[in-house]
Amino acid sequence: MAYRSLREFVDKLEAAGELVRIKTFVDPVLEIAEITDRVSKTPDRNKALLFENTGTDFPLLINSMGSEKRMCMALGVNDLDQVARDIEELFKKLTGPKNGLLEKLAMLPQLGKFSSWMPKVVSGRGACQQVVMDQPDLDKIPVLKCWPKDGGRFITLPAIHTKDPHNGTRNIGMYRMQIFEKDLTALHWHKHKVSARHFNEYKKLGIKKMPVAVAIGGDPIYTYSATAPLPENVDEYMLAGFLRKKRVELVKCITQPEIEVPADADFIIEGYVDVDEELIWEGPFGDHTGYYSLPDWYPRFHVTAITHKKDAIYPATIVGIPPQEDAWLGKATERIFLAPIKMTMVPEIKDMNMPVEGVFHNLVITSIEKEYAGQGQKVMNAMWGAGQMMFNKILVLADGDQDISNYKELAQNVFNNLNPATDVYFSQGPMDVLDHSCSKLGFGGKMCIDGTRKWEEELSEPLTPFVWNQAFDKAGILAKFPAITAINERLASEMQIPVLLVGVKKDQPGQVAQLHEQLCQIPEISSIKMILYVEHTVIVEDIADVLWRHCNNLDPKRDHLYAGSRKNILGLDGTRKTKALDGFDRPWPNIIAADMETIAAVDQKWPELGLGVKIISPSLKYMTQLYGVEAAVLDSE
Repeated sequence: MAYRSLREFVDKLEAAGELVRIKTFVDPVLEIAEITDRVSKTPDRNKALLFENTGTDFPLLINSMGSEKRMCMALGVNDLDQVARDIEELFKKLTGPKNGLLEKLAMLPQLGKFSSWMPKVVSGRGACQQVVMDQPDLDKIPVLKCWPKDGGRFITLPAIHTKDPHNGTRNIGMYRMQIFEKDLTALHWHKHKVSARHFNEYKKLGIKKMPVAVAIGGDPIYTYSATAPLPENVDEYMLAGFLRKKRVELVKCITQPEIEVPADADFIIEGYVDVDEELIWEGPFGDHTGYYSLPDWYPRFHVTAITHKKDAIYPATIVGIPPQEDAWLGKATERIFLAPIKMTMVPEIKDMNMPVEGVFHNLVITSIEKEYAGQGQKVMNAMWGAGQMMFNKILVLADGDQDISNYKELAQNVFNNLNPATDVYFSQGPMDVLDHSCSKLGFGGKMCIDGTRKWEEELSEPLTPFVWNQAFDKAGILAKFPAITAINERLASEMQIPVLLVGVKKDQPGQVAQLHEQLCQIPEISSIKMILYVEHTVIVEDIADVLWRHCNNLDPKRDHLYAGSRKNILGLDGTRKTKALDGFDRPWPNIIAADMETIAAVDQKWPELGLGVKIISPSLKYMTQLYGVEAAVLDSE
């Protein structure tokens, strides 16, 4: 389905009971983010929010795709798998054998339909250019500051348009934009991104000014398409046209005519990057990992024009401790790109799941149709070599008949099929630059847990079903090891999943390795297969939080430990790493939480918001887990 405007999408959300209009003034600095965080983390109250009084001329829409239903509404489908089915059907029709003339002729309507989805540049101005600011001024837009230690206000849903200087190929990516002046921002594109490569090519060619345009709003499919992990030579607006079953009409920018943008976007920010200019120190920023991403040097973006619709709505999002709206953008990608991965790279894949606790790349679960020994390792290598899957940290493989969305049953089966000593594989390679656990920026360890049924060739010893030892003495262990602050054995004792969760207060080098060796000598633990260690402030009874913290803090190659009589109990150290105790020589970011002043301000304003009974701030849960008060923790803290 194609939305003619973002306002039409808002109307559809409201008609479906999925949107709340907030008429009282709410400050875009911290308050809107705090309200959205509360709503997005409360499943039965989770709605899109339209803040109509932002202190500017523009309303602000947020959390518009923050549920499965709203994500499906944005894409115009009944379920997310529908898109994957459409892609798979199209692939089969276009690539299947065509023997006779009639079969070839039968393909013409499909090809015609496909061409009708291709983006088209139209003449004249678009609705996005109905109003041209006399002087471009970003302060006139209700740009958010989301978290207290953010470096400033950030545009969080920008579709950034650049072109390859050699062949004019367009790229649209989504990179946050920190505002420094009314006409100056940073462009936070990572070195792996296509726009960063375009920047480097301009520099090599000696072309001083690189034109850039930013589209905000319009059909929500534009926003999704800018986040999609497409191959470099695939136009994001071709994907958008396929998804909306209608071509995207583009118009030339006013001051940067080399760049074309959607005619029906709400805002267009035009400008350039001077490739010879000194970079700007950008950040920190409360990021989708749930931790602050730390400051670094990025290009300066000089704004030459801002245009907008007469009735423009400014869309925004916040990211932070999951779940947030970005989880559903990631879920859409998981479903939409399953078919292309199966058909072009890893045909044995049955299904794929990226749990929200894994913040996209940290944890990926894949089921495969296994037909021979070693096939799990074949899939592992193929996936780690496939596009943005190269950033995956933990890959779990399961059999094709498993429901990988049923986590309890999945874990039981994976561990029944697992010998940790022989079926867990470690590697290293490129990692997302937001991964703070790596000893070196953008390069770190990976782990594959092969939980598929083993062929005879893959077995080094028989696998026996897990049986919980009723003699396990938690109180005795806590008394014997003062550094262990908490143990959650319920996965093993109640669910027959041979995993322990252990909180540790570290105060000496090598402490987790020593504790792991000592714990694994206890006879009652001999049947356990994995122990996850987290720092003492983490509530080990909260399994979702343990997984989120653990996946963020773990470099699997560096932080894995084997112990036990047969060295078959795998320990994974998901605690914070420091220079003093771990030889870790990078800043460690803080987890994200609102400040008490903002929480109190929102509490006071809540009765005016029309959101029902007050929702308690999710940040309160994490106040005792923060590392000091800054965005990054010092080694001495």
